[in-house]
Amino acid sequence: MEIQQLKQRFGIIGNSPKLNHALAIAERVASTDLSVLITGESGVGKEVFSKIIHQLSTRKHEPFIAVNTGAIPEGTIDSELFGHKKGAFTGASDNRKGYFETVNGGTIFLDEIGEMPIGTQARLLRVLESGEFIRVGDSEVQKTDVRIIAATNVDLLKKVREGKFREDLYFRLNTVPINVPPLRERREDIYLLFRKFATDFAERYRSVPVNLTEDAQLLLSGYRFPGNIRELKNIAEQVSVLTQHDTVTADELRIILPVQPTAMIVAPEQEGIDEREILYKMLFEMKHDLNNIKSYLWTSGHQAAFEGGQMSKPELIQQEDIQPMPSAPAIPAVSYPKREQYFMNPPSENQPVILSNSDTVYEVDSFEESLSIAEMEKELIQKALTKHKGRRKKAALDLGISERTLYRKIKEYDIDG
Repeated sequence: MEIQQLKQRFGIIGNSPKLNHALAIAERVASTDLSVLITGESGVGKEVFSKIIHQLSTRKHEPFIAVNTGAIPEGTIDSELFGHKKGAFTGASDNRKGYFETVNGGTIFLDEIGEMPIGTQARLLRVLESGEFIRVGDSEVQKTDVRIIAATNVDLLKKVREGKFREDLYFRLNTVPINVPPLRERREDIYLLFRKFATDFAERYRSVPVNLTEDAQLLLSGYRFPGNIRELKNIAEQVSVLTQHDTVTADELRIILPVQPTAMIVAPEQEGIDEREILYKMLFEMKHDLNNIKSYLWTSGHQAAFEGGQMSKPELIQQEDIQPMPSAPAIPAVSYPKREQYFMNPPSENQPVILSNSDTVYEVDSFEESLSIAEMEKELIQKALTKHKGRRKKAALDLGISERTLYRKIKEYDIDG
């Protein structure tokens, strides 16, 4: 089946290469009985892919059930999946069939598989390897013929390393992996999806579908959508209901879009920029500002020396001439050394310039030309941690980086906090 036909059949909107690749894998694996592990962030549509695989398989006329394993309490999940015998536990007043028994011949979609308890994982592994299971409180072995499709929005390999997920189960489930891309990696599809949702809501509310101006489209495409398609659908519904006219501007859309930290809003042309690059850019700009201040001070010193020796009332550097820097001390009123003293003992580049005014002596440290990016980065992180009293989440937000990057940096620079 052509990818375009597949999209039309299942109502999938988008032309992203990553989306097309995921759909192609789903189509090819559907006709087999191989286990499939679907990965992707929350809200990307992993359950839709499980239904596509089931509908294109030979089991399409058999039952299909989607089970959110993360929403079932640990004490009852074994009973839900495998059933129980009467009297197996308090409240088990009768025999009960589990999903693996009632969906025999069909497909079970296990969402949030990473939240499944270790004990239940062992039972599931047995089903995958031999098609056998035992009801809770029973000793009789049951047989089942069920295809298992699992999904997760977490890093299962990390859970394996932490001892929270069985390695053998991971490799048994991950026979065929399918990664569903997040919405921020398929920005060309965002407005197409918005138009589809807006049209659907217009039919529901018997109104005219809303349109976005060009600026509003750019704003929508630049939003990161942490909730992915689910969040986009909610925004489309709010726009359809709250706006009073058919065309929505960027200013009107900005009111509806959830407020996010600046670091989470990325212009389309900046897609793919690494957090490290953003931090380095900020550090280089700081170095540039420091060098500008140094250059200004030295230039003023040379000019004063050439204009005729000691000056009784020198022309001072005004505060507004220099961009203020956090916690930087104000530059006091000063006089420069005489011309003869200046040229007979010129200060070296790294030597402090001593400026005098009456009986008071001030020292202005010169700035090094070569600033260590790593040291500046370390210092920024230390200041952020101190400012927020060690609260790393707030420090990461202040720095404009993710918590994971902050943890890595703390470990890399051996920072206490």
